[in-house]
Amino acid sequence: MLTLGIETSCDETGVALYAPDRGVLAHALHSQVAMHEEYGGVVPELASRDHVRRLLPLVRRVLADARVEVSDLQGIAYTQGPGLAGALLVGASVAAALAYGRGIPAIGVHHLEGHLLSPLLSARPPEFPFVALLVSGGHTQLMRVERVGRYALLGETLDDAAGEAFDKTAQLLGLGYPGGPAISRLAETGDARRFRLPRPMLASGDLDFSFSGLKTAVRELVAQAPDDAQTRADVAAAFQAAVVDVLAAKSLAALADTGLDRLVIAGGVGANRHLRGVLEARATAAGAWLYYPEPELCTDNGAMIALAGALRLAAGEAAALAPGFTVRPRWDLASLEAPA
Repeated sequence: MLTLGIETSCDETGVALYAPDRGVLAHALHSQVAMHEEYGGVVPELASRDHVRRLLPLVRRVLADARVEVSDLQGIAYTQGPGLAGALLVGASVAAALAYGRGIPAIGVHHLEGHLLSPLLSARPPEFPFVALLVSGGHTQLMRVERVGRYALLGETLDDAAGEAFDKTAQLLGLGYPGGPAISRLAETGDARRFRLPRPMLASGDLDFSFSGLKTAVRELVAQAPDDAQTRADVAAAFQAAVVDVLAAKSLAALADTGLDRLVIAGGVGANRHLRGVLEARATAAGAWLYYPEPELCTDNGAMIALAGALRLAAGEAAALAPGFTVRPRWDLASLEAPA
């Protein structure tokens, strides 16, 4: 089923075309990072307005790149939630209008389900079941993924997500927004051994996370340490090492608890090279396999939404052909049902 995927949950407008027998035919992404940078974070109203400006041109571009006509589409998938309400409404309204106008099915996709399934688009996709570390700006969770739609929460952050901790630490170091890539680049020239930062909940005996205390420790360290370029690089390296140690330890514990030997890492922070390297080494030592999507598919994108939608459409799920739609800014991933 040739499926158009539309992603507008936050600050990236993503569009892609996916066909089960050919994979991703074309995809395009517009990031709003430059627009939000001066505010130090996403401004919802600006995000929504920019989606309005960008979405239809991106749809036309993807169709042209794939040499596909609107009349060739067999289904449309869009991010229904969670996310910013106004941003979600932009993608949902365009998807519903296109589907209704063409008389084809439309389906709302859970944003996090898209991330969980995104490694299926890679050259070496995992087989079910697997443990997934979903780590992004707003989420840090460990999930057992049995199959499409069958997800069990193993552990999650009790406060800040890892991506939020990266952003806040970047602000403390004067690196701007977004923090993840900036911290990662600066850490490459730093010495992680110079400062010892806490590893929150490393020995908690469960699979939950907490990063607010680590952020506080970085703030106190920055206030006391010398203010020079090498110190900032060393703090960045120490912070990154602390986060990665916790994520890796909890992920390996999840594999041990479930008895599975396949670990998937997904979400924007999953593109962090240090995290991938540590997880690869520890998974290999434990006799497990690590899977992740290509870096461009770690951030929010239309390809993961097209994939998740195509899988559900193939199972017979679809919205009624009526000019109506809903969005779900808050939506528990564990509440999803598996396709029949």
